[in-house]
Amino acid sequence: MRAVHVAEHGDSSVLATTTQPRPDPGSGEIRIRVAVAGVNFADIAKRRGTYLGGPSPPYIPGIEVAGRVDATGDGVALEQGDRVMAYVLRGGYSESVVAGEDRVRRVPDGLSLRAAAGVPIQWLTAHNTLFGWGGLGGSETVLVLAAAGGVGSAAVQLAATQTDASVLGEASTAEKRAFVSELGADETIDYAGRDLTAAVDAATDGAGVDLVLDGVGGDAFEASLDALAPGGRVVTYGLASGEVPCVSTPRLIFGNHSVVGYHLGHAADHDRQRVFGAFDPVLSALSAGDASVQVDRVFDLDDAAAAHEHVENRRTRGKVLLEP
Repeated sequence: MRAVHVAEHGDSSVLATTTQPRPDPGSGEIRIRVAVAGVNFADIAKRRGTYLGGPSPPYIPGIEVAGRVDATGDGVALEQGDRVMAYVLRGGYSESVVAGEDRVRRVPDGLSLRAAAGVPIQWLTAHNTLFGWGGLGGSETVLVLAAAGGVGSAAVQLAATQTDASVLGEASTAEKRAFVSELGADETIDYAGRDLTAAVDAATDGAGVDLVLDGVGGDAFEASLDALAPGGRVVTYGLASGEVPCVSTPRLIFGNHSVVGYHLGHAADHDRQRVFGAFDPVLSALSAGDASVQVDRVFDLDDAAAAHEHVENRRTRGKVLLEP
């Protein structure tokens, strides 16, 4: 089978399409004929060698896919031909990948495989950080950083359609901010050209926000703390900036603030029901038309390097995909 191979850590040039043996499913596993694979920033960090606990080369990247079941191991309820989406540990940038059945869901009728490929990582992350870890309430205000990206565009829609919360979306260009407004944000913020704390104060009449979703880190995390209302919290789930922020406990104590960490992989291993329980409300929202996976660009599997560069250069508006 064709698969993208990482022989060594480095820039996008280390991604090469190779021929690999097709994997066989073990007990409790299925093999998926991949129709679409999702591209995530975690894939880029792993490729660079900066992802904590990331794989050592050689390996096949890719952690979310959609396609059809083409082989099953013992004790599996899914059948050959079923349309499925899956969160896999690695190997998604390929024509076939094996996944544990507990990390797989059927794709509802009416949902395309392209849309389904964006659900297992970014939409679960969006729902988990908003509700399971963020505890967003209906009358609160949430600020979504990098709101035009894959997780951000999902979070804006879920917050806007599933709650009565006020939604602020931060994005770096006028085009992206217009996109975020179309997704349902009540107001957008230009962090690149304006002080984030001042912008939040203006948008909230000085009240601040109750919840911030931060996948950026660095200065954005620091500014998020300053933008919190009394008792507010930040859910930090990524470091797209490449800069690791720190916070002193007195800063939290005297604002009654909290910082909550979220990592999908760790949570899936240790709090499985809490993580994967988000599949049902997410798929319900998508099936009802309350929200939609915003597909930005689709690249051929052979163009995985270009797909990574598209994400790294912050060009994305929604989900970036690979198709074998």
